[in-house]
Amino acid sequence: MARDYPLEKVRNIGIIAHIDAGKTTTTERVLYYTGVSHKIGEVHEGEATMDWMEQERERGITITSAATTAFWTPTYEAGNDSRKHRVNIIDTPGHVDFTAEVERSLKVLDGGVVVFDGVAGVEPQSETVWRQADKYKVPRICFINKLDRMGASFDHSFKTIIDRLTKNAVRVQIPIGEDDAHEGVIDLLRMKGYFFEGTMGNEIKEVEIPEAQLADAKKLRAELIEKIVEHDDVLMEAFLEGKEPTFDDLKRVLRRATIANELVPVFCGSALKNKGVQLVLDGVVDYLPSPLDIPPVHGTDPQTGEEDSRPASDTAPMSALVFKLQSDPFVGQLAYVRVYSGVLSAGSYIYNSTTNDKERIGRIVRMHANHREEVKEVYAGEIAAIVGLKSTKTSHTLCDETKPIVLDRIEFPEPVVDLRIEPKTKADQEKMGLALRKLADEDPTFRIKSDPDTMETIISGMGELHLDIIVDRMKREFSVEANVGAPQVAYKETITDMAEAEHKYIKQSGGKGQYGHVRLRIKPLDKTLKAEDAPKNVVREDNFEFINSIKGGVIPQEFITPVEKGVREGMSRGIQAGFEVVDVSVELYDGSYHDVDSSEMAFKLAGSMAFQEGARKAKPVLLEPIMKVEVVVPDKFMGDITGHLSSKRGQIEEMEDRGNLKAIKAKVPLAEMFGYVTTLRSMTEGRGTYVMEFSEYAIIPQNVATSIIEGRKK
Repeated sequence: MARDYPLEKVRNIGIIAHIDAGKTTTTERVLYYTGVSHKIGEVHEGEATMDWMEQERERGITITSAATTAFWTPTYEAGNDSRKHRVNIIDTPGHVDFTAEVERSLKVLDGGVVVFDGVAGVEPQSETVWRQADKYKVPRICFINKLDRMGASFDHSFKTIIDRLTKNAVRVQIPIGEDDAHEGVIDLLRMKGYFFEGTMGNEIKEVEIPEAQLADAKKLRAELIEKIVEHDDVLMEAFLEGKEPTFDDLKRVLRRATIANELVPVFCGSALKNKGVQLVLDGVVDYLPSPLDIPPVHGTDPQTGEEDSRPASDTAPMSALVFKLQSDPFVGQLAYVRVYSGVLSAGSYIYNSTTNDKERIGRIVRMHANHREEVKEVYAGEIAAIVGLKSTKTSHTLCDETKPIVLDRIEFPEPVVDLRIEPKTKADQEKMGLALRKLADEDPTFRIKSDPDTMETIISGMGELHLDIIVDRMKREFSVEANVGAPQVAYKETITDMAEAEHKYIKQSGGKGQYGHVRLRIKPLDKTLKAEDAPKNVVREDNFEFINSIKGGVIPQEFITPVEKGVREGMSRGIQAGFEVVDVSVELYDGSYHDVDSSEMAFKLAGSMAFQEGARKAKPVLLEPIMKVEVVVPDKFMGDITGHLSSKRGQIEEMEDRGNLKAIKAKVPLAEMFGYVTTLRSMTEGRGTYVMEFSEYAIIPQNVATSIIEGRKK
């Protein structure tokens, strides 16, 4: 099978935005205009194609990022099949509880379309996704949507992008009318107006710019040209000599500057009213990169540990990153992959360089939301899903065994909310374990552990909504009925001082005894040290470091790993209140063994007990998750709200005007934020809104810590 689309005609894009900016509605229009769906599904009617999970349809929000393949020929070249492009689209969630979905999507995308609400402009979650896109250096274009809404203002929304996100935004379009009068858009590069007629806006009519807006359009076009020519010396020189750059030159330089993240083109319209979406698709083709336009993907050679890379080429050795797992009721588990180089073939064997395993690729499917098309091969620069992988997880690298590479992993945030859960019946018990394992494989921010004291199962996630949906999915997809406790904060413990500890584990019985003796030095972890810089005798991770300083075989090599395992076990049990211990450095510096009686078990127990003893001496403290909170309220409630946040141990960081509203930014402990939505509504006559996201873990004040510890002992 030959490649059906050359690499330069492939676009891998994500549609990202704040919750309710109209992201899924925009995607639905894209699917309709590209011919993927023949009917437009509406989010508010619960029929969106991309929101295919029942929970998504009921709540009107996107939970999982759905991937779909579409085809688009630019409007101005309609009918010219040689200009047809393959566009792989990933629709991502806007809700902060599903931030992992956005994170993993951005890692594998080449470009993004950021959607904004034409009334609100930049909202808190828009800033979060923008920062995530900056982190992965994703080139993007903006679409100011909902310009048909009451109170919509393109200028206000554009100003919020300039003020709060980037000074590099440039208007390539302006709307014809706003609010009820929104009729179409003006293209500032072509200097033409566009109306969208027919039943679904699929007939595009090019017109002269309305007289009333001509002067404004000319002024803004001059500004746009100035911004573009700054990025090309030849154009700049000609422009300063008074020569008007050609349309093709402007487009070429704007494309180059967009891919280099030096300019961000801004489009406008109303997805719901079918205005402007086709021109945004043109923008995707014209300005966002193909896999050839972005640098080769980076990784490390697992054999030498040296940096390596793979170019976007079908002839290069195969490399692909698994960015998502999904349970499918018909085919089992789907592993979504982005192929960076080489060709992936169905029926072949593949090497997982993360786990060192070989796996057979059963089938390969291209996804159209939840419909699928089977293919034999997937080429460099494309996105597809593999059926039949047994031990592959999110973030694993699949590659050619003769030329192995481990691609950079996707970083996921730590979960901050815990929930106790128990099966209702004996029959549910087995099913629950299986369901939770499958859900944890799919979602790296969802964790399962059991409480060693009560033997209850505890699940952890990014927020109340996140866990609510997990429990709901367990019920619907796996038919598991469970009793659920109230959401709890995921506290952690750490130490603030250095201490030494020694433990001898000696047990004499009738036959062979048990003997393990270790000396540990425990201190707070230096977070500035990187894992890749660790010397041979150090195991270094995000929250833990184990240093083996044993010399001259005072403890044989085969007992070192059991000591490390014992320390980890001691950390999982907690010191003061049974919460997991983080951010510690443990050095094994001395000990002794017995030729006959020493065993792995004895050293594991000695390590665990020595850690517990040492940590108690190292001034242990409790840590709690602190959230970044932004509350938007009418002016008259501002005093009440700031006072109320302060009473919740919150620190007010800044306040600013948002039109006729006030936005209050604060950092507040998560423990104080449960049920806040109800309080806020009652304090603001239902007019206040808030969003929050995880910021960091911080030490809990002593009086609060004491009551938590006492509560755990009851």
